[in-house]
Amino acid sequence: MTEDIKLYFFQTGRIRQREVNIKLGGGQGEFYTPIPWFLITHPRGNVVIDGGIAVEAALDPVGHWGDVANVYFPVMEPEDGCVNRLKEAGFDPDDVKFVIHSHLHLDHTGACGNFPNAKHIVQRREYEYAHTADWFAAGGYIMKDIKKPGIKWELLDDEDAFDLYGDGVIQLYQSPGHSPGHQSIMVRLPNSGSVLLVIDAAYTFDHWEDKCLPGFLTSAVETAASVKKLRRLAERENAMVVTGHDPDAWPSFRKAPEFYD
Repeated sequence: MTEDIKLYFFQTGRIRQREVNIKLGGGQGEFYTPIPWFLITHPRGNVVIDGGIAVEAALDPVGHWGDVANVYFPVMEPEDGCVNRLKEAGFDPDDVKFVIHSHLHLDHTGACGNFPNAKHIVQRREYEYAHTADWFAAGGYIMKDIKKPGIKWELLDDEDAFDLYGDGVIQLYQSPGHSPGHQSIMVRLPNSGSVLLVIDAAYTFDHWEDKCLPGFLTSAVETAASVKKLRRLAERENAMVVTGHDPDAWPSFRKAPEFYD
């Protein structure tokens, strides 16, 4: 039933880094970014997107993330973890049928191993790169998250516009550049219309509007092409656009327990 389809916005704290780590060519001053994740309720099973930062990183940032925590430092409390926040909002983790991973960077793997009944969906290209990443990207992938026991992975073989339930509500679009197998998510809601979760295909609206490149990427060419593709998609559907870590835009969105429907 369409009244059961809702989109909830959550946050697992923030990350402290330098502005240049977010905006290529930016300054050396401290820059704090929100770490969003999302829940979609659906009559065929609830869906978590990413899950933010793992609780272990809040408990011991350097122990869990290693030296990368000296560049990207998680500012969060253990109770900010996705399972706790989901329960606070009145949801049962056992009801999560799928976890969609936009990509597998350390601030997007908080759901790994925490939803026992869920399949974890990611592009095969991303999953394989996480295990064989180039030297400059390897620190962004935390094997302690990705290799947690009991995770049921479902790998998409270069599938674009993958329709999760076959009803057009949740559709995954390849958007590489920030990472090789990044994907963005279009959510089509009965009343609010289309919402495009760009995730890290564009950290901020500066990236979305071609004013700068993100501070981390694996391909500038793919990044630019993905933003162009996603803009066409958003324009075609008149979608509300949600970028990945924009500290100025993020406060304007409704947060759980409020929702979009």
